[in-house]
Amino acid sequence: MNRKGVAELAGSAAVGAWTAFGVLALFVAGKKDSPRFLDHGLLAWSAGHRPKMAVAVARGLTATGTGVVPYALVVLAGLLAGRTRRQRLVGALLAAACLVTGQSVRYDVMELIGRTRPPYADWQTHASGWSFPSGHATTAALTAGLVILALCLRAPHGRLPLCLAAACWGAGVGLTRVFLGVHWFTDVLGGWLFAVGWLGAWLCAAARWLPARPVTGAGAPRPALIPDQADVTLEKHAPQDPHSRGRSRPA
Repeated sequence: MNRKGVAELAGSAAVGAWTAFGVLALFVAGKKDSPRFLDHGLLAWSAGHRPKMAVAVARGLTATGTGVVPYALVVLAGLLAGRTRRQRLVGALLAAACLVTGQSVRYDVMELIGRTRPPYADWQTHASGWSFPSGHATTAALTAGLVILALCLRAPHGRLPLCLAAACWGAGVGLTRVFLGVHWFTDVLGGWLFAVGWLGAWLCAAARWLPARPVTGAGAPRPALIPDQADVTLEKHAPQDPHSRGRSRPA
């Protein structure tokens, strides 16, 4: 797919995700302290199905959705996306910038809406700040999306299992927040929608305005091949046989 097609597809995904996120945010902000949709039912189910082993696994998985792990993954994805040293550096910087700015904007949205978390009695792990949208869900989804983009660029063969693994990790981190009782499901859904919108906007902007050379490594066009001067001279001064015109010379 060419750059224009990528920009249009990414832009359409961003518009759709932002529209859905805006509707969900308005719906959640209407009654900040009341659960919505499946929120209450999923939280009640999680509270009643928490064997010790499942809680331990969920805590381990949710821990990978914050801290150094997401940043290491996005930098690795940026390095993987490039072919030359310059491309790898640009890719790593862009991937890290996408994650950092996404987290910053999400935090501002979280402060603006100010939704409270589920009751503290249901918590099975530490959490802080407001509830919507989920920070772990947003960060993991952004990271998974950047890793998948890098795999699509540099792994044309055998990328499907790796892409599925990245997607399952990103979704799993978000779901652990509900299972551990520190987020409503709509918080996690909001984080996923925010991540899709943010990634789509960045990819659309990169495809439209980022110079092709730092990204693709495209350099100046090669000059046309010029025949050797000696061959030109020999051909110019070669004896002309008037009887051989119209016939090819023997090899």
